[in-house]
Amino acid sequence: MTRPLIASAARIGDFDERSREIFRRIVETYLATGEPVGSRVLSRQLPMQLSPASIRNVMADLEALGVLSSPHASAGRVPTQAGLRLFVDGLLEVGDVSQEERAGLLAQVAGSERNLETLLGQATAALSGLSQCAGLVVAPKRNAALKHIEFVNLGSDEALTVLVHEDGSVENRMMKTPPGMTPSALAAATNFLSSMMRGRTLEQARTEIEREMETHRAELGELTQALIEAGLATWATSEKSDESWASRSLIVRGQSNLLEDVDALKDLERIRQLFDDLENKRDVMQLLELTKDAEGIRIFIGAESKLASLSGSSLVAAPYYDASRKIIGAIGVIGPTRLNYARIIPMVDYTAKIVGELLRHAHG
Repeated sequence: MTRPLIASAARIGDFDERSREIFRRIVETYLATGEPVGSRVLSRQLPMQLSPASIRNVMADLEALGVLSSPHASAGRVPTQAGLRLFVDGLLEVGDVSQEERAGLLAQVAGSERNLETLLGQATAALSGLSQCAGLVVAPKRNAALKHIEFVNLGSDEALTVLVHEDGSVENRMMKTPPGMTPSALAAATNFLSSMMRGRTLEQARTEIEREMETHRAELGELTQALIEAGLATWATSEKSDESWASRSLIVRGQSNLLEDVDALKDLERIRQLFDDLENKRDVMQLLELTKDAEGIRIFIGAESKLASLSGSSLVAAPYYDASRKIIGAIGVIGPTRLNYARIIPMVDYTAKIVGELLRHAHG
């Protein structure tokens, strides 16, 4: 059987009332059962009086548009990927998170420690449990204050900068050193920067470092000044590259939920590949990074993601914000394409709001 063309030209506004209602019923029934929907089932559901033959004619027209397909020789139809996208964009009536679910999410997340990793892990686990999907979250860029900084000479005009943060995390960054660098200049730069940056982030300390360099220019010496300036320039470049989410942490919970809907060997192989992609994180992070350009929820259905392992899955994600309304991360779920979108979309949105609020409170 050839696959129908992606129905890029199909629009809900072009459907008459009968076609729209039949299409809606097919998609909703499929999302609930996962089974092809036949004309006899529809004839009992529809509010209008239509014979099975008339319904089959409409179904054939919808299949020709590429929004339905016949998985077997039977008369039953299922929505295509394009059909699901059309439904989500044009017909889906999004529900709301129940008071019980809101209370459960808030209790599980707010009850966690104020440790960032723990808070995000709890939020992701809670979302995974309620949605019965795999939950995932992109952690915000770490911006802890510095405790110590040290330059380690690697020779060949290179040095390793070791940044030790007050939260115990350590960053190692390579940098080019000025020609003729000496151990005494490295030690002087280490002492100067450690005294200036202790208890502050690099961004907070940068202006004062530049001002103090002017004041103590004679004491520091040319090589030490050159090293500090080279370090500041390198870190500024690193900070800009850190705007990409590829270097951030991806926390995943509930991967086993992805196995619940697997009923064929090819699906199992695809899920294994998805597990590998989640472990390697790079491609998934690039996908989640697209939420930065979205006004709220972002939904990828099947092959829309351009990620082969997600060809039979959907990703629903929402960004979360800091106090200045800057997007600092994203949280979402991965599940089969026949997700209960009406329930899961508001659930992801609500969890993103909780996470943003708790992080703002924790760092306020």
